[in-house]
Amino acid sequence: MKHILAAAMMLSALAAPASAEGLETYLQFDKSMPPGNLAIGPDGRMFMSVHEFYGPELRVVEVFQDGTTKPYPSETWARAPEEDGNGLNGVLGLRADRNGILWMLDGQGENQTGRVVGWNTNTEQLHAIHYIGAPVARPTSFLNDLAVDRDHGAIYISDTGDGVNSALIVLDLETGRARRVLEGSRFTTPEDTPMVIDGREILLGGSPARIGVNPITIDPTNTWVYFAPMTASAMYRVQTKDLLNESLSEEDLIERVERYGDKPISDGSTVDTGGNVYITAMTDNAIGVTRPDGSYEELFQSDEGLPWPDGFSIGADGYVYATINELHRSPVLNGGEDASLGTYRIVRFPALSPAVSGR
Repeated sequence: MKHILAAAMMLSALAAPASAEGLETYLQFDKSMPPGNLAIGPDGRMFMSVHEFYGPELRVVEVFQDGTTKPYPSETWARAPEEDGNGLNGVLGLRADRNGILWMLDGQGENQTGRVVGWNTNTEQLHAIHYIGAPVARPTSFLNDLAVDRDHGAIYISDTGDGVNSALIVLDLETGRARRVLEGSRFTTPEDTPMVIDGREILLGGSPARIGVNPITIDPTNTWVYFAPMTASAMYRVQTKDLLNESLSEEDLIERVERYGDKPISDGSTVDTGGNVYITAMTDNAIGVTRPDGSYEELFQSDEGLPWPDGFSIGADGYVYATINELHRSPVLNGGEDASLGTYRIVRFPALSPAVSGR
């Protein structure tokens, strides 16, 4: 009987729903600083995009341990471009590589071409600008997030697009050449699943939100790129050597994409050395993980404490950092009205496997 009771208690514990217990609130921000994505450099410096769905003046800031911020890369560059072109139009994705280059995905818009801006955080100088124009970018493109591959001199970009032409973009950092791959594939286009948060279906542009490829990340060895549509039930991966192989036809590349495992509707992602792909599961007000065996597990959940977890970054300290920003209450996703409560924060938790910095 004792063994039966012990087994029952163990099963009960395993079946217990996730909570936010053990999830540390690292920093909090006021209403003027809605966080987007995070980038942590090899020296531990933290950078954050300010989410454009709230119409902020600043695009990117450096974040300090006391919670204060400063415009980054400079007072000029952190704001809308001036006549000489210095400045940023709107940054969502950003990553700091192992050489200390902060790569910022500056999305396209009316009368502006999308680009990737690299800033040297060591010398505090502009490193490079790579433009992502037509025909690689479409009129409906929405350049959303990026993964940096320093081993092969490439950046992989998720173009969420309009849900029909969603694709990945492969950028060669040496030549500046960009290519569009997996456009309209089942790996990049959304599934027909309602995006419901707190009992309300989310609308985008007046229509039910069905959002294509968004989360994208690369493993610490720069061998695999993990990606998925936001509105999808699976995480996929493909080897960097295949993404970089221009001799492969689109059909050949599709054959090389693997279904990695289950996931819910999600926004950001990152992966640790053990192949654990962390997921910001915003429809569940949760942070979860897709494990190497393909299973999905909810790690932390709180309806009040985790309203729309968004972007990730893994620090050299072994912690996974994530932003919380209530994006479903932003004007873009809430009928033009800002209904956010100011639950803007960075949370963190220890990685399930040892971290490697500088990806």
